[in-house]
Amino acid sequence: MTIERKIREHLHKEAETMECPPAISKRVEQSYSQYLQRKRSEITMKKRLIGGIVAAAILIPTAAFAAPTLIEMLTRTPMTAEQVKVDEIGKATLEKLYRAFPETKSFEIIDASNVQGVQTSIILQEKGGIGKKITLHTNGITSAIEHVIQENWEPKEKSLTALTDQEIKSKVDYLINKMYGNIKEYEFAMEQMENPDQKTFMLNYTKKGSKTPFYQVFVQGNTISVSLIGGETTPSNVKVEGLFSTNGKPDYFADAYLNDAKLFALLKISPTELKQELAKGKSVVEIAASKNVSKQQVIDVIAKTQVDAQIQGENNGDVPKSNLSNEQLLKAIEPKVLQVIEHKTETPSKK
Repeated sequence: MTIERKIREHLHKEAETMECPPAISKRVEQSYSQYLQRKRSEITMKKRLIGGIVAAAILIPTAAFAAPTLIEMLTRTPMTAEQVKVDEIGKATLEKLYRAFPETKSFEIIDASNVQGVQTSIILQEKGGIGKKITLHTNGITSAIEHVIQENWEPKEKSLTALTDQEIKSKVDYLINKMYGNIKEYEFAMEQMENPDQKTFMLNYTKKGSKTPFYQVFVQGNTISVSLIGGETTPSNVKVEGLFSTNGKPDYFADAYLNDAKLFALLKISPTELKQELAKGKSVVEIAASKNVSKQQVIDVIAKTQVDAQIQGENNGDVPKSNLSNEQLLKAIEPKVLQVIEHKTETPSKK
């Protein structure tokens, strides 16, 4: 284990015991992202939704994850508006936004940052500090915009959640179509979340045959938060689904990663046994440790399977070619794998 990894793990443990100051909590709420979100909310659904929007193919975890630990906030490097405009990823992100919503060309960049060259985040708002706001989280390796948060684009007197289900879907469809392209081929599901603090809807857009949503969206107040997941189909030879659960319901976000025959062989465990262990509140990392298997071994196995599938999909023409080397693809997928294997299913508190 490198000294950097030892230091990082030690700081993570220390951070978990710290109480987050209100100022930093507010910043977390405004800039949650696929790379930083790891810890699950332990108090309210509101906190879970603030940091836990299901996200994106490489870096963003899923609805099961909540706001980042304090130490992870320190890994972000602030960027000025001028730096964003000359940065390769920042410039490309702005160009995509401007094509989708030309009106945003007049918006001000009010905040921007970079996470170790892996993710670039940009927040823009109408001049004057009020009104429309949009946040973009872009994968620094693949250049994919993995997370879009649109705030205050509707009149204040009528929040999005006051609209009919069809009207909400139309608003979300419009945002996804503008940022990502036509979604007519996707199957759609919508449900209201159990959130006593604020009315919240979750919308899933899934390709036929896939267990993981391609896009997952949360609508709350006057905010639409879209995460690009790029759902994969659960392997046909693996029948266990919903390895994790959220609010007592199967949560399929990790299935495409953990339904891996090589992982089961490494851990010397069956899919059903893995699901049973996860249901006890253990993480894959903890299960592996109990079998004398290191975290890095688990990451390597899952990452290789995912990259092999990506390359095969590119060769078959099922997905666009990324023009990335095998090493680059492995580097890009590792943070997402880490999110999955460190996650734990919340277990009911014992009174």
